[in-house]
Amino acid sequence: MRRNTYREDEVLETPFNIKHLLRAFVYIKKYAAQMILALILSALGGITMLLAPMITKQALDVAVPQKDMNQLYMLALMLFGAYLLSVIFTTIRSRVMTKVSQNIIYNIRGDIFEHLQKLPFQYYDDRPHGKILIRVVNYVNSVSDMLSNGLINVILEILNLIFIVVFMFLVDVKLSLVVLAGVPVLAVFMFWIKNKQRKAWQDVSNKNSNLNAYLQENIVGARITQIFAREDENAEIFRELSERCRSSWFKAVSYITLVWPGIDTISVLVRAAIFLFGLLIFGQGHETLGTIVAISGYASRFWQPIMNLGNIFNNFINNIAYLERIFETMDEPVTVDDAPDAIEMKDMRKDKNSGRVEFKNVSFSYEKGKEVLHNVSFKVEPGESVALVGPTGAGKSTIVSLISRFYNVDKGQILIDGQDISKVKLKSLRSQMGIMLQDSFIFSGTIADNIRYGRLDATDEEIRKAAATVCAEDFIKNMKDGYDTEVKERGSLLSQGQKQLISFARTLLSDPAILVLDEATSSIDVQTEKALQTGLNAMLKGRTSFIIAHRLSTIIGCDKIMYIDDGGIVEAGSHKELIEKKGAYYKLYTAQMQDLGQ
Repeated sequence: MRRNTYREDEVLETPFNIKHLLRAFVYIKKYAAQMILALILSALGGITMLLAPMITKQALDVAVPQKDMNQLYMLALMLFGAYLLSVIFTTIRSRVMTKVSQNIIYNIRGDIFEHLQKLPFQYYDDRPHGKILIRVVNYVNSVSDMLSNGLINVILEILNLIFIVVFMFLVDVKLSLVVLAGVPVLAVFMFWIKNKQRKAWQDVSNKNSNLNAYLQENIVGARITQIFAREDENAEIFRELSERCRSSWFKAVSYITLVWPGIDTISVLVRAAIFLFGLLIFGQGHETLGTIVAISGYASRFWQPIMNLGNIFNNFINNIAYLERIFETMDEPVTVDDAPDAIEMKDMRKDKNSGRVEFKNVSFSYEKGKEVLHNVSFKVEPGESVALVGPTGAGKSTIVSLISRFYNVDKGQILIDGQDISKVKLKSLRSQMGIMLQDSFIFSGTIADNIRYGRLDATDEEIRKAAATVCAEDFIKNMKDGYDTEVKERGSLLSQGQKQLISFARTLLSDPAILVLDEATSSIDVQTEKALQTGLNAMLKGRTSFIIAHRLSTIIGCDKIMYIDDGGIVEAGSHKELIEKKGAYYKLYTAQMQDLGQ
């Protein structure tokens, strides 16, 4: 069953789990040298900036009272140099870490995409595709900054805090203690607001994930929306989801807007205390102005790393949850994979006597406890054409999907030329299968590229020959750029019939040993289908073929017809044999002929 739909939030409210961060170090350690360089540059930039209050103190306490203009010019030059060096160090560090961050994104996204390519159909059957996309794009973007800048910033802010405290105590111990007295107040405030802020931003992520899932679903189903005039209803659902996104975002931002005023209030109170204690209590009016200004400057800087550490911690909490989702996807078991002792399947195309398919007591279910096939057994000899007929949902498409091992069987065996297909390498099996589905998928690119997808090393001449064989060449030549005509995503500029013909050419070009046609001519007009029949006969000749068709007139010539229902084979035989038997197939055939007026 599809879980976690656009109506349901992903469960991102998880405690901080260090194991996900430790696991992520496999991506961090590749760029350890660059990150160390960035840390050094950041530290140097921070130290040069911390020299500014001491330079200011020297100017106010010495150079100004003595009216030493040369010293003032020198101090001004030093202050400018400190700011300039800080900017240089920070700029270089920023460029280094930008590259590191993008490299981490590249590596994580590459790994997750590679894994997604291996996952079985069942994984995509069970999940909204929009929520898969958000893990590959949004979550990876988010965690990359944490894995690069985040870790460095933790170290940097701690060092920065230490440096500030050291510089403060070097200037004045008593006033430094006044500054530190504000820490408990800040800690209570930050603990209260950061917990609420973390939960609020996790809710923002949930709502954005839901919106993304619904948006992706509606873009793919845009035509159905218009066919059923569902624009208003869908717009209302989208408005509701967008409103939830907006509300959750405003709530999260409201906590952010409280942080700066709260920090600033505490900072102002502490600086007021510095002047109060510095001028009236400790120094009894004799504490130097330069000392008070310097301590005040350090006090202003003192709160920034504390607040930054709070933000980093909050960011870590959110991104650890994202990391968990990323690793959850990477850890999704590849249930349909090569066995450890898997062998290459022999090349059936080199042996005309190859292609024997046998089901031995096969049972299968998409969901546990709901069997689609139960104890199915049959044999198909090399070169035979077999038609699968029966009511919708009986398991016809399931049978052909199992032959290509898109799913694992629950019980039993599927053998090709005596080899259990669970014991052979998937690529060696599927590379010899030619599968034509009812929903012919067309990639963005040229028509030639789409046909060549069946065999990447095919020549232009082989592509044209395949297209001509399946009667696709006529409409291709009439297009603006012929075979070089650009088609959009999912072949939006082509009719369903044209897409099926291109898919036929693609399948034929791959020269499969076993051919599967699942309602492959459903969108082709009768006239074209009759012309195509010659090409189909050429495709079927010498190949073991499985054909699913609701138009029974198209499968009369098959060597064997199997009527599938109730999770098994109700009857099997040639068209003539089944008509004479007057069973389920006979009833289906005669009913269809009556509907057609024949």
